[in-house]
Amino acid sequence: MKIEYAKEFDRVVEKARAARKPMRVAIAGADAENILLGAFAAQEDGFVEPILVGREKKIREVLQRLGLEDRSYQLQAVDGNTNSVQYAIEMIQAGQADALMRGNTQTRDFLMPVLNKANHLIRKDALVTHVVFLKVPGYEKLLAVSDVTLLIFPDESERREVAKNLVRALNVFGVEKPNIALLSLVEKPSFQMRDTVEDDNIVRQHKYRPIADCNIVGPIAYDLIMSKEAARLKGYDCPYCGEFDGIVVPNLSTGNVMIKVLQRNAGATGCGVLVGARIPIAISSRSDDPTQAYLSLAACTAMWASGIYDE
Repeated sequence: MKIEYAKEFDRVVEKARAARKPMRVAIAGADAENILLGAFAAQEDGFVEPILVGREKKIREVLQRLGLEDRSYQLQAVDGNTNSVQYAIEMIQAGQADALMRGNTQTRDFLMPVLNKANHLIRKDALVTHVVFLKVPGYEKLLAVSDVTLLIFPDESERREVAKNLVRALNVFGVEKPNIALLSLVEKPSFQMRDTVEDDNIVRQHKYRPIADCNIVGPIAYDLIMSKEAARLKGYDCPYCGEFDGIVVPNLSTGNVMIKVLQRNAGATGCGVLVGARIPIAISSRSDDPTQAYLSLAACTAMWASGIYDE
């Protein structure tokens, strides 16, 4: 299957293809059509070895329906009493796989074993965040958005960590000093909106104790993030408007709705990875098309090949 994607993802895919060997990815709940199509496309391009974890009957039914039953893959059958995500994690811990991918599992059921301290997947003193890379029509850069899956109402210190993870992920893809926006409803701190005051604090403190090697602006509204013309019309003096690389959202609902609207109604394409874990973790919606799964695996492989998980 040939995957078509925006040219802005070329660097991500090229880094994945340049990996010294394919990344072995355990797909938890592998009876997911678009996830499988994306994974086998990544296999065709040489940077992934799929390991299908889940109910054997369901997986084989999907493979047959898609005409993929003759492909090369490893199938790890689990019964109805076995948690496929936990099983996949234990495979990784045993050295039988390199990465984890969400398949046909609910978000909560996928994340609980990942975040379970007993599994030791989370880096010490690290915050795990979901970073989504988007190509938005009309916007020249790839745009990284976080956090859109885990943090319901992140406080000031958590949003600092979200920004740090954004920078870390963007660095892997060659963005050396990214421009990071702290999204809000307005551009000035207002005591009626907690996030605006905290965003202002983050920006002020960043000048003296940098979060990471980045430019950071906030609070700032979405139109100003995306458009130099909007900034001109509003008289907003910021050299990074229309050139931001990453957006830190104020809460989960805002971020999740924003990326879904961009994908469903504005033609945006993208991929998602978890940052802050000790292993590569690809996560995309089960309703996303195969391109999203393919690109999520490319992003994970690129990060894996970069040595970021060896630190």
